[in-house]
Amino acid sequence: MAVKRLLTEFGMGSSLRRQDYTQAAERAVKDALWHNSINLAELFGKQKEEMQITVEVGVQQPDALETDRIAAIFPYGQVTVVPRKGGLDVPRDDGGNPTVIANVAISVALDLGESA
Repeated sequence: MAVKRLLTEFGMGSSLRRQDYTQAAERAVKDALWHNSINLAELFGKQKEEMQITVEVGVQQPDALETDRIAAIFPYGQVTVVPRKGGLDVPRDDGGNPTVIANVAISVALDLGESA
């Protein structure tokens, strides 16, 4: 089995007033995905369901992420969401909840067999 990472995409998302880390992460994932139309699985003669997708999410409070909601954005593939400390909380002058910024790195890998 030779699993090879073939693609990495990056995205950024925010939650302006609700301090919703999951919403910011969802927006970051969509930012990364909505700029692409890559038929990666088909290029290698594989099914889309065979794609191994790893979503690394950087936010200041990784334990606050609802990883199932983030994984649900992907219509196919085997999705793993990895919360990490990162991103940014930007304080507000009015004392309200900080603006939350999430960063994501989405990696796609396929098992290319022995020849890879």
